[in-house]
Amino acid sequence: MMNAADARAAADAGADAIGMILHADARRRIDLDTAAEIVTALPPYVTPVGVFVNAPTHLVLEIATKLRLVTVQFHGHETAEDIAAVSPLKVIKAVRVAPETIRASLEKLLAQATTNLAALLLETDTAGVSGGSGVENDFGLIAQLIAEQALVGLPPVIISGGLTPQNVAEVVRLLHPYAVDVSSGIEAEYGKKSADKMRAFVTNAGASS
Repeated sequence: MMNAADARAAADAGADAIGMILHADARRRIDLDTAAEIVTALPPYVTPVGVFVNAPTHLVLEIATKLRLVTVQFHGHETAEDIAAVSPLKVIKAVRVAPETIRASLEKLLAQATTNLAALLLETDTAGVSGGSGVENDFGLIAQLIAEQALVGLPPVIISGGLTPQNVAEVVRLLHPYAVDVSSGIEAEYGKKSADKMRAFVTNAGASS
């Protein structure tokens, strides 16, 4: 979310959480004043999540305290030590679904899981793009990982990558994830969300769960 009005519309549509990109080099980044406005606009039952990419842990803690966040998302190459260092914050860790590396990444997370690792976000493997690419994830590979029980013992899984109101129902039926994550798929234009698309997305995701 890039403004308070869109965040409130997402809450009204039935979103359980909204993300705010706080990484300086990201296309959909926002400043801390805008983030504070978004947090203030949300009702108490919707969780604001600050998204960081390879940020120093002391900075994550400082910003989370300022914005009164309890959950953050790490979207870079953060280690188990980095995740533990921001406790008691809950951490959603993004993992890129690349055939060559995904199994090793999951095994490493399983071996080094920390108590505050709350969820995994399975993201499209798009070089140089940290989310919001609109490129569909490899849902077939994720289904294969589930069949192999490669996700057993890990925190709940959130599916991301190229989701839209049109395909989210099929993805939920196929993968039965804990949650789904969307950005560009519910935009009216770059950086501006569509209230109609958000309502359709939530409705279609819920109808298939």
